[in-house]
Amino acid sequence: MPISLSKTPASPPSLTDRLIGALLILITCLLILKEWHLVSSGLDYALVPAVTLVVALLATQVAPGRRFFVALAIALSLALVWRVEGWQPVLLNAFHSAGFIAAFFAALATLRSAAQQASSIRAAGNFLALQPPGRRYLALTLGGQAFALLLNYGAIALLGSLATAAAADEPDEEIRTHRTRRMLLAIQRGFVASLPWSPMSFSIAITTALIPGTSWGSVVLPAIGTSALITLTGWALDTIFKPKLSHPPAPRAAPEGSWALMAPLLILLGLLVVSVLILQSLTGLRIIALVLLVVPCMAAAWALLQKREGNPPLRERARTFAFTELPAYRGEVTLLMMAGFIGTVGAPLLAPLVKASGFHPEDLPPALVLVSFVWIIPLLGQLGMNPILAVTLIAPLVPAASELGVAPEAIVVSITAGWALGGISSPFTATTLLVGSFGNVSARHVGLRWNGSYMICMLLLLSAWVLALGYLIL
Repeated sequence: MPISLSKTPASPPSLTDRLIGALLILITCLLILKEWHLVSSGLDYALVPAVTLVVALLATQVAPGRRFFVALAIALSLALVWRVEGWQPVLLNAFHSAGFIAAFFAALATLRSAAQQASSIRAAGNFLALQPPGRRYLALTLGGQAFALLLNYGAIALLGSLATAAAADEPDEEIRTHRTRRMLLAIQRGFVASLPWSPMSFSIAITTALIPGTSWGSVVLPAIGTSALITLTGWALDTIFKPKLSHPPAPRAAPEGSWALMAPLLILLGLLVVSVLILQSLTGLRIIALVLLVVPCMAAAWALLQKREGNPPLRERARTFAFTELPAYRGEVTLLMMAGFIGTVGAPLLAPLVKASGFHPEDLPPALVLVSFVWIIPLLGQLGMNPILAVTLIAPLVPAASELGVAPEAIVVSITAGWALGGISSPFTATTLLVGSFGNVSARHVGLRWNGSYMICMLLLLSAWVLALGYLIL
């Protein structure tokens, strides 16, 4: 698996790639118009054909495993038409879900494209990777959360490549092996710790859209509590169970530079958060609507500033991004879009089957329902189910927050906590695949061996946390 942030192929883009890129940009623009309420009607006549065509083009270029999800989406759509009365709104919602996921991915990719060209970002990552053992875990975990906002999964690629390069300079094989594993786990856990609270994570964007009465602003504080538990528990286990070496390590030189190297990253993140909060107070729009527009604008401004460093002009950068970089994510885009589509179409097909089986979620103890997401999402991840698919499929079956006697924010925190644990343990997620590739072990080894005891601790702690939120705090 490649470890570079850039996925730009050397050859010129094909006609198919150009069409895919143009359609993804079109879908993003349509979703911005919809979310900003700039067009009241008629968007579906453009959105549905655009989503259909881009999926058809993507299906010609992706691996058979990704094509299976496209075929499954088609089969479930036919079953929906056959079995469910009033299927039209459900199918339209599925197209909206797939389109939103494509637009959200494309918007985040603009910032990733700008960040991968910035020397200051790489310098900050290198400084974190070279920290001494006493503070390296926390540095990489907290830094990984900051990088995740800019780079998404690219944060693991960047920090993972820098960490393994730093560890490779260690001549002692025993120390090098332990150092590589500990740094990679810190980076992975830092990334997943951002999922419960980041306004630019799919977990927040999708879950707040599925649970009525919630928004990023209403869940961010308890979600930061989830992130703190993920971070501090990992740091505590790393410190308590520090590997015992057969001989004392040689003294290490202090890393070059200072914490001032983190300033550009922190300033950028501060600008992003402040601009989103100000716009939300002025417009009252959902946070995801703001992200769809603010992030590409910030990326464009950043690319303009980078021209001073000898990078290509904005027009060339935009052309490369649209027709080369975006289509290069064809596998990820196909999987994510189909996960949202299948979950939306599959939920009304699953509900009658659940009732016919005699299982009634509303009859379960409310506390059990609240905790179940923390456990079910990672469990389904072991079976290969993407968290987007799992959440969109199961969330409609959950009793309303009023029936459970809890605030709806507690349900969101429970779902996003399970989403984060799925990212730690599932051998099918990008996080474990990337970490495994850097550590030269399988993704299943990362999820079950490297993170096994950590997962047990987190399942128990986060179960207690969501119960406390549901019945004591919120």
